[in-house]
Amino acid sequence: MKAATLIRAGLFALLAALVLRPAAFGWMFRPFAPPGGPVIYDRSSLLSLSLNHLALVALASLAATLVAVALAIFVTRPAGAAFRPLSRTITNIGQSFPPVAVLALAVPALGFGAKPTLVALFLYGLLPIFENALTALSTLPPRTMEAARGMGLDRWQRLMQVELPLAAPVILAGIRVSVMIALGTATIGSTVAAKTLGEVIIAGLLTNNTAFVLQGGLTVGLLAMLIYDTFAQIEGRMVRRRAAV
Repeated sequence: MKAATLIRAGLFALLAALVLRPAAFGWMFRPFAPPGGPVIYDRSSLLSLSLNHLALVALASLAATLVAVALAIFVTRPAGAAFRPLSRTITNIGQSFPPVAVLALAVPALGFGAKPTLVALFLYGLLPIFENALTALSTLPPRTMEAARGMGLDRWQRLMQVELPLAAPVILAGIRVSVMIALGTATIGSTVAAKTLGEVIIAGLLTNNTAFVLQGGLTVGLLAMLIYDTFAQIEGRMVRRRAAV
């Protein structure tokens, strides 16, 4: 446990140093910069790009979670069971098109910037959350559900007090997968002028500057590891709490 805590603290410290004092890492990236070329990306602040990147991921993931979980709840009720095949088709739409294609279709309607990126991330994030929520809500322990009915709980009370708490760890696992997908996919938002860490990576690719590519990639990678670990810890606590009940 102590070792894991130290690793988390080390990763967080590295990320903070990288986005707050990127010039301090010039020695590390210099071998990868072209001769006479810039070593550290300075056209935009890495901190602001990281915050914008996370904001886009958070907004898209929140919207995807609300829609996907609501849809899963609806199709696991008797009134919505007939719509289950249609719901799967809808949530699969985002995975059917490459993110670049979604951006290309969204830009004419929404313009350049964050909006088309949000659309792409939202569509890409629906499927893993919906499938996990659908599985969790469809496989609840029959005895527990029968006991809830025996206690006199109505449908809404059963959903809020029994079904969703029991399904929460599996749903959260789907959200984790969705967020990880969004973290990586958000980098391509910079191709349509969204302010993300993809700006650093794309600048490096356009100028053949591997140092820029590594800076952007390392920042995204550190964010992904820390966020994944946070989700994993929360899931573990939920599972332990559920087992103790």
